[in-house]
Amino acid sequence: MNIENLLRETLADMADEERPPAPGRYLQVRERRPRRRGLALVTASAVAALAVGSTVVVQGMSSRAPGDVAGQQNAVPHVAPERRPAVTVTVVEGMRLSQLFKVLSSLTGRPVAEFEKAAKDDTVLGLPPYAKGILEGFAFPGTYELSPTMSPGEILRAMVARFGQAAEDTNLVDGARRAGRTPLEILTIASIVQAEAGRPEDMPKIARVIYNRLNRKMRLEVGSTVLYGLDKYGVSAKREDLKSRSPYNTYRRFGLPPSPIGNPGDDAIRAALKPASGSWLFYVTIDPKKGITKFADSQSDFTKLVEERDKKHGTR
Repeated sequence: MNIENLLRETLADMADEERPPAPGRYLQVRERRPRRRGLALVTASAVAALAVGSTVVVQGMSSRAPGDVAGQQNAVPHVAPERRPAVTVTVVEGMRLSQLFKVLSSLTGRPVAEFEKAAKDDTVLGLPPYAKGILEGFAFPGTYELSPTMSPGEILRAMVARFGQAAEDTNLVDGARRAGRTPLEILTIASIVQAEAGRPEDMPKIARVIYNRLNRKMRLEVGSTVLYGLDKYGVSAKREDLKSRSPYNTYRRFGLPPSPIGNPGDDAIRAALKPASGSWLFYVTIDPKKGITKFADSQSDFTKLVEERDKKHGTR
């Protein structure tokens, strides 16, 4: 099966969901000669599917929405695994595990079920104790070189190992203690920030809104958590979505959701550890295409921002 069919099948179940504008960042999966085995980290960057020459580009696989698929090249040639070329794959910031497993399955030819099984094996993953056996949030974004002989567990373990490096770089454990939170709670906050922010510069402000609402015993009322609980994608949760009894429905439940809702990058983790100073309790994405978000510290100002957004998009 060629890469077009593989990725079409991978994303078919999400094709009808509402999608935000393309994030404008791209992930390239390059075939390499099998001269090295193992997995090498390159850099954190963009997204996940188009085949162009010998390069497979996976586009639009953000935490908010899956992308479209087109292409002509084979990502996984029909040859024995040990004779296949290595491929380089980039995990986008905010990508959910459910998306990641489908992309990895398409590129390696291994069933999604094998990645799901490996994700539950603590002895293979090397998760820190504070992860409580949860992989979501710990498959760190970055670019990885995959040897064709690597098992799903080895692939995921490498991503967890890269998270360990990021945890040290951001001083996650000590920072969480100073914030009065567990490291898992910090990662959960970071994952929400990653999903909600249109621009990196807004991340510390969004983190501050989350802390302010938690400190005031207010519901977070964040659409991205609701959609995660429903395994949906979109710009915002719809009215019927808000009726969900999922533990991720922060419109009905107080406090943080039970786990991260995606895999955040360095910027989001740093924002969760060091939020901006401010009294904001609300934010509204005025222009999703440009990622412009405005903040408010009162219900009246929030209402004005909603009216500004609706007027701009002609919904009122």
